Amino acid sequence: MKNEINEAHEAANEKVSGSNLEERKIVIPGEVITSGDDFLPGEWTFREDDNIIANRYGLAEQVGRVIKIIPLSGAFTPRRNNVVLGRVTDITHNGWLIDIDYANKGFLPVAESPRYINKHEMDQYLAIGDLVSGKIWSISGRGIDLSFKGKGLGKLEEGFAFRITPSRVPRIIGREGSMINLIKEKTGCNISVGQNGWIWVKGENIDSEIRARKSIEFIADKVYIGGLTEKMEEWFEKN
Repeated sequence: MKNEINEAHEAANEKVSGSNLEERKIVIPGEVITSGDDFLPGEWTFREDDNIIANRYGLAEQVGRVIKIIPLSGAFTPRRNNVVLGRVTDITHNGWLIDIDYANKGFLPVAESPRYINKHEMDQYLAIGDLVSGKIWSISGRGIDLSFKGKGLGKLEEGFAFRITPSRVPRIIGREGSMINLIKEKTGCNISVGQNGWIWVKGENIDSEIRARKSIEFIADKVYIGGLTEKMEEWFEKN
């Protein structure tokens, strides 16, 4: 694993020079990403004197004046407003328990459904085994509360779901959704991406769905490469 990280680090950073971050680059904990008062530390970075330093292995990028890191390893850490995918595992008197691949299951209260639900017919709305997309609206010692109130949230029917490493999700989505929108455009598939690494794909036929899955797995395997959008365009031309 250490050799793989070192090779990725060297390969990615050969393309990057200077102290700016016009391109993303691989960094390791303790590495100076850039220097100067013009920059502010963001997620997974901190300032020491004049330097912005990484405290996690991942891709460093500049967003405005902020320098942050997109982790390339590690488990899913739930945060408020994260969209997650999961399966219904149980039905209670006031909601549904949902497996989201985390130590605590998610809980969807009946009140967080976008329409009225008869409590005596809850299994007709969501049954055990159903795949859903929900937004985290509360995290506490009791657990993780989900909501269906939002665009694209709710029960995911037909299609299929698969998983990738959660830390790779930002690269799958891309800046301002650029990468996932490219995949949707090239495959014609509806795609829902959860921050917990679950991905749902539904296309007009099985061939388009498989093409979408392979393209996502291609990105997940090559997150450390610069110019990934251009390489994805080439991938679609060849496949």
